[in-house]
Amino acid sequence: MKAFVAELLATWRDVFGDSYAVVTMIGAIVLYSLFYPAAYRHEVASNLPVVVVDEDHSALGRDLLRRVETLRVVRVSGFAVSMEEARRGVERGEYEGILAIPAGFERDSRTGGGHLVILGNGAFLGRASSVLAGLGDAIGGWAVDFAVDQAKVRGAPTRPPFRVVQRPLFNTREGYGSGVVPGVAELIVHQTLLIGIGVVLGGRRQRNAGSRLSLSATRLTGMLAAFAAIGLPGLLYFTGLTFWVQDYPRGGNLSGLLVGGPLFIAATGLFAMFLGSFFATRERAFQYVTASSLLLFFLANLSWPATSTPLPLLLVAKLLPTTAGITAMVKFNQMGASLQEAAPQLLNLFLLVVLYGLLVLWRFRRVPRSARGAD
Repeated sequence: MKAFVAELLATWRDVFGDSYAVVTMIGAIVLYSLFYPAAYRHEVASNLPVVVVDEDHSALGRDLLRRVETLRVVRVSGFAVSMEEARRGVERGEYEGILAIPAGFERDSRTGGGHLVILGNGAFLGRASSVLAGLGDAIGGWAVDFAVDQAKVRGAPTRPPFRVVQRPLFNTREGYGSGVVPGVAELIVHQTLLIGIGVVLGGRRQRNAGSRLSLSATRLTGMLAAFAAIGLPGLLYFTGLTFWVQDYPRGGNLSGLLVGGPLFIAATGLFAMFLGSFFATRERAFQYVTASSLLLFFLANLSWPATSTPLPLLLVAKLLPTTAGITAMVKFNQMGASLQEAAPQLLNLFLLVVLYGLLVLWRFRRVPRSARGAD
């Protein structure tokens, strides 16, 4: 117990005595919690400009445009005489999409063969998706009403066809921020903890003339506890208070969060201690860790589906705490999943704790004095 407490206090002294470690492990969490989610508060696209190419100039086409003009997501900001003119407007950045009404639209629609063309600017995928979805919904609703009116004219039954009602279970606002920020929050905690631990271990080794560090299992446990005492409050602060202040989905399953959170932090801490054992200087942590954030986020399969990821990458991703950790935290905090529903991720995190725990014991094992400088 004395060795455990001694290492716990020594690690805290190293952290709070190093301005780089304090800024990274504590300051960065506070800074990101204030500014990163705020950037996506107005997360649902609205008032996106579209151009109309009306080659029919019919009453039916004008009726469709009146339906489009009621949309919040898009606004008709211009008319073009040809698709070529409309395309040039999109290339200049004046419009985010095109709605084309071909010649003969009213005639063909009344005989069951009408069609429209909607195009989005692929340079901005989020905006293009919003434009296409908004125009598609408006045209779909208009088409149903038109079909009912046509049925009345023919004396046929006027019962409207089935309507598809979409009820998103996770991203209920269907906004970019609600879909991305909850996962990025766990990644921020992971990366700041990883860099901070690398700075501390690199600093120790630098003070030890580059020699490899040797610590007993008890002292390693005290070191992990010290890092977890910083990382776990940061995770709970980000996923709890920050999401509440910024009004993001949160608090679905608090008990699950209290189970998955410590596992995630423990796996992250041991993973960071294993990597940090290779850093001969404090600066190595920044050089090797900072550039990996985007890769880790994509490998977590929150924004990129696992079904579209090559099998070798899926297997590699399971060795990273962020993959199971981000998925588990989003399941608990945003989707209200039960422990049973998140069992695969919890088991993955537990196995990572065992794996990296053994690797940390191997890396910090006692070695002969003559070999301590070698990795």
